[in-house]
Amino acid sequence: MGKRFLLMSEERDWATHREAKASKLSAMSSLLDGKLAKTKDAKTLLEGLIAPGDKVVLEGDNQKQASFLSKTLASVDPEKVHDLHMIMSSISRPEHLDIFEDGIASKMDFSFAGPQSTRVSQMIADGTLKVGDIHTYLELYARLYVDLIPNVVLVAADKVDHDGNLYTGNNTEETPVIVESAAFHDGIVIVQANEIVDKVPRVDIPGDWVDVVIPADEPYQLEPLFTRDPQNITELQVLMGMMAIRGIYEKHNVQSVNHGVGFNTAAIELLLPTYGEQLGLKGKIVPNWEVNPTPTLIPAIESGWIQSIHSFGGEVGMEKYIAARPDIFFVGKDGSMRSNRAFGQMAGQYALDMFVGSTLQIDQYGNSSTVTNGRLSGFGGAPNMGSNPTGRRHSTPAWQSLRPDNDPLGKGQKLVVQMVETFGSNKRPVFVDSLDAVKVREEAKLANVPIMIYSEDTTHIVTEEGIAYLYKTDSMAERQAAIEAIAGVTPVGLRSDPAVVKDLRERGIVAFPEDLGVNRNQATRSLLAAQNMEDLVKWSKGLYNPPAKFRSWS
Repeated sequence: MGKRFLLMSEERDWATHREAKASKLSAMSSLLDGKLAKTKDAKTLLEGLIAPGDKVVLEGDNQKQASFLSKTLASVDPEKVHDLHMIMSSISRPEHLDIFEDGIASKMDFSFAGPQSTRVSQMIADGTLKVGDIHTYLELYARLYVDLIPNVVLVAADKVDHDGNLYTGNNTEETPVIVESAAFHDGIVIVQANEIVDKVPRVDIPGDWVDVVIPADEPYQLEPLFTRDPQNITELQVLMGMMAIRGIYEKHNVQSVNHGVGFNTAAIELLLPTYGEQLGLKGKIVPNWEVNPTPTLIPAIESGWIQSIHSFGGEVGMEKYIAARPDIFFVGKDGSMRSNRAFGQMAGQYALDMFVGSTLQIDQYGNSSTVTNGRLSGFGGAPNMGSNPTGRRHSTPAWQSLRPDNDPLGKGQKLVVQMVETFGSNKRPVFVDSLDAVKVREEAKLANVPIMIYSEDTTHIVTEEGIAYLYKTDSMAERQAAIEAIAGVTPVGLRSDPAVVKDLRERGIVAFPEDLGVNRNQATRSLLAAQNMEDLVKWSKGLYNPPAKFRSWS
């Protein structure tokens, strides 16, 4: 009988992360009263709690910025803190990139860099900034729990009590997902607070997830990024909105939707109570929304079109209106909205009938990107919203309306709509033979071309010329012909063959306004439910308080 051996591993310390965290916090204990620190000690605390090479999450949502902590991080001594691996959903502020020029950070994983996209592109070309990956929001959050587990997270809260409980109010956004990834893997959670209070209105994040609270020298930066002034909506956008409502929303019986930010989608929102009412669609389409609380939705809410809105984040000036409409918005007992960017992205990917967004370029095959020459803007959440999730199993009428008839095992598909004018505001064609992103990939040494939404996921394209129902095409050649038909006088559109277009229209693959019963002469600004910001305030019964830069009346 052979011998049996029990192989024993060498003794090992299984709590090295916890011990390292405890050691750092202990070394800084003289600067802490429980969890609370003084504003003047912020720099010293960051230098003592962040080690060279650490993975650091700096909260920078689309709207809410941990601006005090980002400025403090940019002021640390590069001899003490350097070569950080930064993880950020949005590169929004100058100091987010200053830290790379100063050697404080060397590598970045991010999702969106709209305000800093030109500088990001230049810094990559200069070798100052190394990109790990460009993610969608959900990808970035997911990796915080797998291979990008942070050593330190820097986040913002509205109010914090003496036990460290956080109140994040309307702009909770991504704070919970960031904090949890660190708190339960022995990372250090540092919070900037607008205000220290005895009792928070509600506990959005419990205090035992938090290590250090620093009162900020001023409230965190908050931008009204999703506000669009109705007076800037053009009659061309009104026409496109009418076509979309008639040729997509009504045709596919859309019940749940996400609108990307833009004047095209704002036009649709303001046409629902007018043009949609004329069509008899009230109560039949779009009762449920996953979208930021955009002011241009107020007329549709007030006139009974909308049943529910869950939001990724808040919107400046909408706070009182939201608090007064708890049947519509997700509102806590304290009266403020609870937003959640991670859950919102998940809803956008799996729970909606349709995504409607815009882009800067669409190639001849239907791929789109917001990455253009000299601009590395990233993706944000559009690829989550604008994809056909293969894991989805529940069905809706809109989803089933795209199911192929000739495949017994076929399944439905999310409606992914790109809504663009054929020429952008820079007078450059939106429709191109090859995306600038192809060249950017080479320059930035990226593994893949940074395409925002792939052709295979795009079901409809709407321009001022008409609608291309791409999901109906049965070959790439036919798809290209459908795109050419609505691409106007761009180089792509000029290749369009009138005989082919006639056939595509007869088969319902392309529709012009007259094919949809849309009267071009009716497409005037007078059809909008609100003509300007003052009208939105009136619709809200005075509850909406637009930021100063949007106030053009006395």
